[in-house]
Amino acid sequence: MTRMKIADDKITSLLLGGVESATLKDSLEKKIKSGKPLRVKFGIDPTSPDLHLGHAVILRKLREFQELGHKIIFLIGDFTAMIGDPSGRSETRKPLSAYDVKKNMKDYSKEAGKIINLKKTEVFYNSKWYSQMKLGKVLELLGMASLNQILEREDFSNRYKSGQSIGLNELLYPIMQAYDSVIVKADVELGGTDQTFNLLTGRRLMSRMGLEPQDIITMPLLEGTDGDRKMSKSYGNYIALSDSPNEMFGKAMSLRDGLVKKYFSLTTDLRDDEVENILKSPPIDAKERLAFEIVKIYHGAKKAELAKKFFRETFREKKLPEDIPVVKFRSGEKLGDILISKNIVSSSSELRRLVNNGAVEFDQKPVESHVFQPQGEGVLRIGKKKFIRLSPVK
Repeated sequence: MTRMKIADDKITSLLLGGVESATLKDSLEKKIKSGKPLRVKFGIDPTSPDLHLGHAVILRKLREFQELGHKIIFLIGDFTAMIGDPSGRSETRKPLSAYDVKKNMKDYSKEAGKIINLKKTEVFYNSKWYSQMKLGKVLELLGMASLNQILEREDFSNRYKSGQSIGLNELLYPIMQAYDSVIVKADVELGGTDQTFNLLTGRRLMSRMGLEPQDIITMPLLEGTDGDRKMSKSYGNYIALSDSPNEMFGKAMSLRDGLVKKYFSLTTDLRDDEVENILKSPPIDAKERLAFEIVKIYHGAKKAELAKKFFRETFREKKLPEDIPVVKFRSGEKLGDILISKNIVSSSSELRRLVNNGAVEFDQKPVESHVFQPQGEGVLRIGKKKFIRLSPVK
């Protein structure tokens, strides 16, 4: 048996965690038995500077295909990011400039390389073809889709019925993502369940253009640290792959208990039987093991141990870390002015939000106003992971 003629259980393993159907399984099996490596695509728009654990769910599935000898296509939508994917949105996204996009995608490949082998990955930027596309080709692509189909999307349909604006550029987005699949000749495309419409549009467009339609696998969406909405930079509820070990550990420990099993399944390498045993422990111990496993994947076991030690001493045992940075302030200065000048918070509104959420303490007492004026030296805690020693200028 060659590497490409994979056993039935291996095909099933590729589908686990995603959409598993007899049709998809048969289609994948047929392609695999041809002996030709599959071209497996994952596209992502650089609408923010970080990849997070939500992206990692799909990247980990890509790695499974890669380890079985298939070709991975990592497509960075540097052109489509300037439109913004409207999937799941109740309003039009704020457009990004070319400068913003370039800045955001600076470390995308590096962060993806923490999970997939970039040396064996084809990396594309869709500005390569869209920046040179002529109007005639745009019109040709538009003629292969119908407005009826586009408006069937729940998000578009709801906005249309409620009289909310829908930009014509947003209507183009699914077609552009579909055309990416045509260009890279995708056999399979992966995405979150919120991407189903876009992925199916790729199948339809490929068929209209005389190509074999790509198969699709959709992965479950990972809820963010707020426990409600999908993990997203826009919602501020994400655990970034670039987070420090202490940040990553602390954010994982803030998860709701009900999400721990799902996070074990989608973000760690532990077997199901191992997870079941861990979940028999007290919730805080199970969550601590989850946090350790996540940090270990992206920073190594040694730093994961140190992050666990930091968390225990700081939060479970109420000890302060030893290396708290010192920030000087003048008498009468407001807390917001102090923190903004040191780039600790970005604005007064950010500090106000943190204060209103009870996330700011001075010497272990809640700060009740963003215009608070510290009196004397003390330790400021912001969130669960950031400590600053405020010291007056003498």
